[in-house]
Amino acid sequence: MSVKSETFDNVWDAIADTPEEAANLRARCDLMREISRIVAEHGWTQIEAARHCGITQPRMNDLLRGRISRFSLDALVNIATRLGQRVHVELEAA
Repeated sequence: MSVKSETFDNVWDAIADTPEEAANLRARCDLMREISRIVAEHGWTQIEAARHCGITQPRMNDLLRGRISRFSLDALVNIATRLGQRVHVELEAA
């Protein structure tokens, strides 16, 4: 009995059911990473970061721990905007 294995370009392609879902996960991950970087750069506690982002401390904890399923793309754009960031979407051929 042989086992077939698949290879993927990235983890999102491996865990998503569709290319569209993978693209959404990738965009949310990128935004979460940037927001986390900004929080770390400022040295904010979770409570301070939450206040700056307009969310609760438990929600900030979810963001900093990478709980991607708890955040929509819209919510992350709103958080980034509260931090004074402009979100730029760029398309490139797949």
